[in-house]
Amino acid sequence: MSGHSKWANIKRHKGKMDAIRGKITTKISREITVAVKTGGADQTGNMRLKLALQKAKENNVPKENIQRAIQKGQGALDGGNYEEMQYEGYGPAGVAVLIEILTDNRNRTAADIRHLFAKNGGNLGETGCVGWMFDKKGLFVIDKQAAGMDEEDLMLLALEAGADDIKSEDDKYEITTSPKDWENVREVLEQHKVEIETAELTMIPQTTVELAGDDAVKMLKLMDALEEHDDVQEVYANFDVDEDDPALA
Repeated sequence: MSGHSKWANIKRHKGKMDAIRGKITTKISREITVAVKTGGADQTGNMRLKLALQKAKENNVPKENIQRAIQKGQGALDGGNYEEMQYEGYGPAGVAVLIEILTDNRNRTAADIRHLFAKNGGNLGETGCVGWMFDKKGLFVIDKQAAGMDEEDLMLLALEAGADDIKSEDDKYEITTSPKDWENVREVLEQHKVEIETAELTMIPQTTVELAGDDAVKMLKLMDALEEHDDVQEVYANFDVDEDDPALA
């Protein structure tokens, strides 16, 4: 499974999400604000806003929080002056790490992120040092038990809708698309009653680094620390680990 999805899977199994549960509403609200500020409040013509609102729904973000975030993006309320930034660096064993940031204080955030890398066995790099190792893709993760069809039928359906690839991994299917085809593939899957576990635009690594033992533990600690930071929206990394590694118990 790709590093992105494997990390998400480990968080579910190990309960890692509990530590950042309370921060999710704030992070999604910021994304809604910036999406509105950059593309307007009509989600029909604003894919970024549409994705943010979908994420808000999936995470049960209260309607009043969503409305307040939209108003900030429109300038009707104060507090919508976030700057978008991207940090790149290396984790343990040379793992490539790409971080998307929304901040109202770039100096504070830069110092914080540099400290988190150093504290957890990594180092912050220069712009462009690892970004080339990732591709922007649409991603759908589907539980095999909830797919409603076998792999061959799902593959045919997805490819005809414009998907680039479909992989069978453990108990999941992973469908990848180009960003421009993501919406059409999603609509086709929903029309055929395919239950989608994850639907997002993400950064997928071209290759992955296998980690085990202490390196795996250190990398997961770094991921935890970065994701818990208020200004970090997304963290992508090109590592892969064995969920059954005794070191992760």
